Amino acid sequence: MNGSRLDDFLALSRAHPWELAPFSESLPDGGQVQVWDTGVLCIEPAVPGNRDLVLSCGIHGNETAPIELCERLLNAILSGRLTCRQRLLFIFGNPAAMNLGVREVEENLNRLFSGAHARGERRNHERTRAARLEQYVSRFFQARDGAERLHYDLHTAIRPSAYEKFAIYPFTHGAPYSRRQLAFLSSAGVDTILLAHGPTTTFSYFSAHGFGAHAFTVELGKVMPFGQNDARRFAAMEQNLEQLIGDPDWQPPAFDLDQVRVFRVCQEIIKQSEQFCFHFSDGVANFSAFPAGARLAEDGEQQWFAREPEEAVVFPNAGVAEGQRAALMVAATTLTADMLV
Repeated sequence: MNGSRLDDFLALSRAHPWELAPFSESLPDGGQVQVWDTGVLCIEPAVPGNRDLVLSCGIHGNETAPIELCERLLNAILSGRLTCRQRLLFIFGNPAAMNLGVREVEENLNRLFSGAHARGERRNHERTRAARLEQYVSRFFQARDGAERLHYDLHTAIRPSAYEKFAIYPFTHGAPYSRRQLAFLSSAGVDTILLAHGPTTTFSYFSAHGFGAHAFTVELGKVMPFGQNDARRFAAMEQNLEQLIGDPDWQPPAFDLDQVRVFRVCQEIIKQSEQFCFHFSDGVANFSAFPAGARLAEDGEQQWFAREPEEAVVFPNAGVAEGQRAALMVAATTLTADMLV
């Protein structure tokens, strides 16, 4: 699409970090590309398959590997190298934070969904952005009934992980887990699943709970600056997404439950004041394990200890705002066939 405003959509979005006037262009195969806002681009194929797919990245601006992955997929579609056969919504979440090379400008965008952006007196660009992203996902999924709804919210973690790639499965409110989605993730190199223990204000939970989508927060490794990611480490995920986008009938390979390790949340550590501190090294990796009785953190008079025979820490971050989650403690669990559909 030479000469098009879409020749470098990410650069266009970063040049207009908070707002971009909508426009649309046609694809050579008869499909249409609709730009809804900065970082938000919808592809409507001429003959769509039975999946409505949201791919989001850059909800945290310094998590660059998923941004580069999504940009490669988008450019492949726009150049004609990949034919898009599913309705597809690309979301590059926080262009302003990308420009600054930071996780967030004022507030963690991934804690502002499911209406959290409207709570309290605080107002900022990220809250406005969360409200708009909710509207765009709603518009996309509500455009038709009967399609399988998918949302992969792609991230990288602040610190290294004992299991490099893992996914958070949003709270299902008692509904069974999807065997096919676990197979998709496993064949994409995501071999560790964390089962959420309740409603949250994350982007993936918004899609899962609000629209019945199969939605996941997918962690693809460690945060790196733009241009310093090794695309080979994400090749399996990229190939799976290409298959999903380009082949309406594609299914992931057969899957056995023992191909993934599964964890459940056993406690959540919430920072209440600036006195908060962990009792382990700042460099500890995600899924580092602690024995029962180990002191994990303290905040004034409150202390947290490991209660299970072995608990692992995920997303430890003492620098979060007061009232935010500073870490999750998780324990190994199993999924049985009767928990799947």
